[in-house]
Amino acid sequence: MKILVSADMEGATGVTWPDDVLPGHAQWARHRPMFTGDVNAAIAGFFDGGADEVLVNEAHWSMRNLLLEQLDERARLLTGRHKALSMVEGVQHGDVDGVAFVGYHAAAGAEGVLAHTYLANSLTGVWVDGRRASEGLLNALVCAEYGVPVVLVTGDDRACEDAGGYAPEARTAAVKEYVSRYAAVCLPPARSGAAIRAAARAAAPLAVRHAPVVTEHEVTLEFDAEHLAGAATVVPGVRQTGERRVGYASPTMYEGIRCFKAVTTVVSAAVEEQYG
Repeated sequence: MKILVSADMEGATGVTWPDDVLPGHAQWARHRPMFTGDVNAAIAGFFDGGADEVLVNEAHWSMRNLLLEQLDERARLLTGRHKALSMVEGVQHGDVDGVAFVGYHAAAGAEGVLAHTYLANSLTGVWVDGRRASEGLLNALVCAEYGVPVVLVTGDDRACEDAGGYAPEARTAAVKEYVSRYAAVCLPPARSGAAIRAAARAAAPLAVRHAPVVTEHEVTLEFDAEHLAGAATVVPGVRQTGERRVGYASPTMYEGIRCFKAVTTVVSAAVEEQYG
């Protein structure tokens, strides 16, 4: 049994503030070991449950935040940016039996600690086929096209609730309770680690490949400034559907997530420092 762990940081133990996850800040350096600890807890739980192999794909910001020197030596780490499937890189090779979303968070426009969808700001909402989309939903749809189930989700309580909409069979572990976008009631690392390990152990039997689910999708993005919608239309196939909205149709989620990445890259370049 091979497990792919997609590791994001906003949903990690103790994280509540932008400085906690932005590379170069003192609080980011402080939270890297706790982030690595959450991932290690998941790795240990999956091996407890019978996994033979665990590949961890770094999925936050620069994708160079986990501490390799502190990683469980039974796992391997895929680190660095510019990967074909970004947060779920590795799922496409036909050898992954289950995916874990560790350190995930709620969607842009929803309640949740550091809630967003790919862009920290600028994007106020993303919808796929009319459903508000978190990164969890987007990535789960990609995984489904390769017949790989999402078996574990960890993060704040809102992220765990969100998982019920895209991976209802998955086990969850909430490491903190939402109070506001920048505040939470947090478990100490020893307690959150124990909860993650237990959930991962229980999730391991769910790692059973299924028939691929490939469907067409309609994706809508809403921005906090009208000029960003105009900027996004430089990407082929993306059309402006409102003052601050764009949309595109995609025959598969593989193509859908790659178009999404292109749009967010273009939009990021169009954001000005002071006025957005």
